[in-house]
Amino acid sequence: MFKKKQKLPPRVIIEDGQLKKENWFKRHKKLVVILSVVGLLVVAGGTAAGLYFFTQKPDDTTANVVEPKPEPEPEPVIYYSPLTGSEVADEAVTTQAVTGMMIENSPDARPQSGLKDSGVVFEAIAEGGITRFLVLYQEQKPQLIGPVRSVRMYYVDWIAAFNASVGHIGGSAAALAEVRNGNYRDIDQFFNAGAYWRATDRYAPHNVYTSFENIDALNAQKGYTTSEFTGFLRKDSTPAEVPTATSIDVTISSALYNSHYDYIAETNTYNRSQGGAPHLDREAGQISPRVVIVLKVQETTVLEDGYRESINVIGSGGAVIFQDGTVQEVTWSKPSKTDQITFTDAEGNPVALARGQTWVTAVPENKGGGVTWL
Repeated sequence: MFKKKQKLPPRVIIEDGQLKKENWFKRHKKLVVILSVVGLLVVAGGTAAGLYFFTQKPDDTTANVVEPKPEPEPEPVIYYSPLTGSEVADEAVTTQAVTGMMIENSPDARPQSGLKDSGVVFEAIAEGGITRFLVLYQEQKPQLIGPVRSVRMYYVDWIAAFNASVGHIGGSAAALAEVRNGNYRDIDQFFNAGAYWRATDRYAPHNVYTSFENIDALNAQKGYTTSEFTGFLRKDSTPAEVPTATSIDVTISSALYNSHYDYIAETNTYNRSQGGAPHLDREAGQISPRVVIVLKVQETTVLEDGYRESINVIGSGGAVIFQDGTVQEVTWSKPSKTDQITFTDAEGNPVALARGQTWVTAVPENKGGGVTWL
């Protein structure tokens, strides 16, 4: 009888008529190799990743972030007076009202008050060879100013460029007609007597005084609280290592009114003398401007309300500037009343003035006026 053939299990083979178990690993050799390699790679990769993870520093995201640098402190703002070019405390000072005061210079008016602490001084002949000063103030506030006297037409022409109040006691016919035409800030003592007073230690007409307590109040009452104008072109002061002009003589009319200046290197200023003696402010002492300018002008005599001096301050002419121990011959120019005076050198370049008090003297070139220096 034949037995039913049995189904062989999948892992059994017949070899030489005998049943033998198949070696599974031998059967799947390639698969085993492939799986072994894959396993090793997986293990190796995991090990490497683990090593990387444990050997690396924690991911500090801030380590690679560039810290923003703090904003630099802003440069401090420096404000300069448009009148003198000098440094002032704040912006408000740069726009406050400019005031011009007419101060006399006859021997009976000396020593004057309020000249040293001022910004710009214009000096010219008022009558009979006697000089008078138009004194301009902005940041300076002296509390005694005088003696105050009358105004002339050429002083009005100078002050027009400064958008300034003008303090005086009357004036020549032409000057009063101009200053009262509504285009000026007229603070004439005739109409504002309360802002002025007469001193008892001098006799009239050399004894009218005022103060900035009174003048500021008067300006505020009239709404004259700010001034918009173009001042002189200014520069930082640089004293010359070797000064070229240390002694200056200005001839304007006669010995009583001619002036002299000595350059003081230590202060970089010019000590002023007149009439052969130091020019002193009664309260503040020696008058020592930073810049001295001599304008060469033409002077004639005209008939108004009597015979008056007439000086051409609108136009152009020669000038000499003394500053920082040096001297420079230039040309001055003032095209109109409201235009500011400018200065140019021989090549036509603008000339800047050192910051500080500036003293301008108009000498009648056609009548022997002039300036010399050493």
